[in-house]
Parts: sequence; C-alpha cells; structure tokens
Amino acid sequence: MHGSGISIWFFIGILLFIYGGMICGYGIYEAATGNYAPGVQLTHLHMPIWWGGFLALMGVFYLARFRPGQKRR
Repeated sequence: MHGSGISIWFFIGILLFIYGGMICGYGIYEAATGNYAPGVQLTHLHMPIWWGGFLALMGVFYLARFRPGQKRR
C-alpha cells in the first residue's frame, strides 16, 4: 500500500463526532425540558450529555489524528 487515499479511521472520526453530537444534543434537550423516559433510574446523572460529549471528543481526536494529507512516521 502506498499511503494515498483517505484512512478509514478518518471516517470513523466523522461518525463518532456526528453521533456524539446527536446524543449530546438530545441529552441537553432532555435536561432542559425534564422530559425523561418513565421508569428510568438515575436520570439526574444526565448520561446522554456525558456519553455524547465523550463520543464527540473521540471523534475530534480521530479527525485530527487521521486527517487527509497528514504525513505519517
């Protein structure tokens, strides 16, 4: 393989960023409106916000690490 093209990890970073943003956005909406699913325990922890933020940060890491045109060692 001669190293041309776009790495699959770059596309994974895009997906992580998009899904993380969607999950975090829903978590913010859920916390702002108080519209929680009935019967769910520990809703006060706001896990969609934390999990979505983590996924989005991982996506940013992958996007920066495997961006096209970057020289590899």
